[in-house]
Amino acid sequence: MKIVMIRHGDPDYVNDSLTPKGRREALALANYLKNKQVTKFYCSPLGRAKDTAAPTLSATGRKAQVLDWLMEFPGYIIDEETGKKRIPWDLIPSEWTMEPKLYDKDNWLQADIMKTGDVREVYDYVCRELDGFLEDYGYVRDGACYKVIRPNHDTVVFFCHFGIQCVLLSHLLGISPVVLWQGTVCSPTGITVLATEEREEGTAYFRCNRFGELAHLYIDGQEPSFAARFRETRDDDDRF
Repeated sequence: MKIVMIRHGDPDYVNDSLTPKGRREALALANYLKNKQVTKFYCSPLGRAKDTAAPTLSATGRKAQVLDWLMEFPGYIIDEETGKKRIPWDLIPSEWTMEPKLYDKDNWLQADIMKTGDVREVYDYVCRELDGFLEDYGYVRDGACYKVIRPNHDTVVFFCHFGIQCVLLSHLLGISPVVLWQGTVCSPTGITVLATEEREEGTAYFRCNRFGELAHLYIDGQEPSFAARFRETRDDDDRF
């Protein structure tokens, strides 16, 4: 089985849609995917993911099932200075690199910063939904692997978001999502592919074959969007 995760195109967050650049990215993605063999498409309920999926669905004459748990990770933490809610997947280095627990797949939720909001509840919910989804496809969670009940070559596509993608990867691969949130980049319309490996009969593990692939943009002559990265040096004009 293959799971293909696609981040939405260059976002217009204010209107929960895509920028003109994002729409061009979505068209290039559709040209790249239209001849791929896909068992079923799934989509986040958010507008920017739906707008990214639309050209591919139109080109293939298909529909996507909306899954609420594919929305951008809605868990929150509380800012100790302002007392306000903030997202847990956008931290500056001084907030997380000196806390060993945040690197630990078994203990990251025990870090003080993650205990200030509802991250544990939302993370556990998403992981349960993912496991229920995979069970429907014949793979049942068993410790850190999956029992193979119905081996298959199905390919499913998720149109979703960077934050939630890292949560799904953390559960499938056994990695703290904080490391993925802070240490990786999946640019808009980046394609991530995982495939089951049944090296031992009846047991499967998901291996990440590609992460944030952008071949469709380069084929179309497009540069990747900057939305996903931050400035390289303090005197750069890019995001910080």
